[in-house]
Amino acid sequence: MKEHIRVTMIYGSAREERFCDTVADWLKAELREVGGCALTVLDPAELTFSAGGPDELSAAIIETRLEAADAFLIVVPEYNHGYPAVLKALIDSAYRPWHAKPVAFVSYGGVSGGLRAVEQLRQVFAELHAVTIRDTVSLAHAWSHFDSQGHPFRPAQMRGPLIVMMQRLFWWARALRNAREESVYDSAAA
Repeated sequence: MKEHIRVTMIYGSAREERFCDTVADWLKAELREVGGCALTVLDPAELTFSAGGPDELSAAIIETRLEAADAFLIVVPEYNHGYPAVLKALIDSAYRPWHAKPVAFVSYGGVSGGLRAVEQLRQVFAELHAVTIRDTVSLAHAWSHFDSQGHPFRPAQMRGPLIVMMQRLFWWARALRNAREESVYDSAAA
């Protein structure tokens, strides 16, 4: 039996009445069905940020959860053709815990389904020595995919791309975890 992959799901929004909760709740239910991972949540709405970044306690929480993860799943909305500032502050508050780990995206928004935010995040994660998964789940006009209780109208249609993305994320997580156990990533270029 394969060991569970430790996935940290990162919420990309901290706005009040955000749609991120609907998407994240759907993902949590699906991931319980899919299995294969131990899920931890990192929600910027539960942390304290200022213009200088997270406060000391929040920075410690971020660092600990990122360090413990084998992989990351980011639930990201698109705001004004980009990703939210609170997500950037969370990402930038740590450096080494991102190294040699895979990142997958579930994006949502209007007509683009959040893909413009994802493309920008791919550049950010390349600088953090993380591997972004090509397969994504993108929800164009996301609010039209769920009923008022947060249940998807077409669950099988949404599940297919999610399963493919998660299988790729798990593959990369295992491969990179094995590589990190074999040698320290930072020493590869030393």
